[in-house]
Amino acid sequence: MYQEKLFEKIKEKLNGKSLNEVLSGVLNISYDAAHRRTSLKSKMSLNESVIAAKYFGLSIDSLIGEVHKSYVSVEKTIQIKNEKNLEQYFEDSYESLRLIVDRKDFHLFYSAKDLPIFHLLKGDLLSRFKIYVWLKLLDKSFRNLPFKAFYPKLSTMQKAKKLGSIYQGVNVSEIWDTTTINSTLKQIYFYYKAGQVSFSIALELCNELKLLLDELSEKVVSKKNVFNLYYNELLLMNNNVFVFNKEKQMLFVPNSMLSYFKTTDKETCYEAQSYFRKQIKHSKLLNTSGEKEQNQFYNKMMEKVNVLIKLIEAENFLDFE
Repeated sequence: MYQEKLFEKIKEKLNGKSLNEVLSGVLNISYDAAHRRTSLKSKMSLNESVIAAKYFGLSIDSLIGEVHKSYVSVEKTIQIKNEKNLEQYFEDSYESLRLIVDRKDFHLFYSAKDLPIFHLLKGDLLSRFKIYVWLKLLDKSFRNLPFKAFYPKLSTMQKAKKLGSIYQGVNVSEIWDTTTINSTLKQIYFYYKAGQVSFSIALELCNELKLLLDELSEKVVSKKNVFNLYYNELLLMNNNVFVFNKEKQMLFVPNSMLSYFKTTDKETCYEAQSYFRKQIKHSKLLNTSGEKEQNQFYNKMMEKVNVLIKLIEAENFLDFE
């Protein structure tokens, strides 16, 4: 059963070449020995199956999913423990998206529990702060490092910006609620109170966050249908990301901070797409909403930032009394 499914998958990659000839070369066996395996007269060993699957870029786990639909093959990204890992994460994420993004029919759905990472990789102060937060939480050596002493490597920022740039000009649908901004606000306030971020920098971060909200608001008002922002008051977001074009689909599911599971399983991707479309159907598309509804959403977000600014200013004033 699995051997037959493996050969079906290999045939899809051969572009008309003889399966027996190719398998003979890959496994270093005779043509007749290859024929006995492809005709299912002989069973392939586990070692042969692994060699063949690896050569053709197939996953043994995915074959199980093809036969038993309750099993899904996923790829897990490395756990980030230092800046080098984070740099590799940016590079791997870019490569995962690069080929599928380069199509006019590409679309991305983002269930935004937190501010989507692509908005936070522009090379500005807010980008530097988010990288600082991630490493503070993942790298033990960052425990006592104040933000003013942290400067990411040039290569880290370059790869972060490259990943962020992939978001420009592509069809995107993000689903937000009014809590999407909360985690970033909490991080600014936490590290300010912990003495890791200065008063002036905390305010500057808040102002950059306001600039980001202004930028997103302008995209919504422009009604160019490239960036679509949906508001859902009931859905609990989970940072799932689903990307697709007519030929390929990929689902990214968070594992731990920044780390994720990625799958191209057709049934799972179909279910994810169906789920996203149902949530979008029950969400409010701000791009086509009236000015009143757009302003209500924008003002709610902006007021959260302003409240934090007032809180930081008040506490700083009290500290100096």
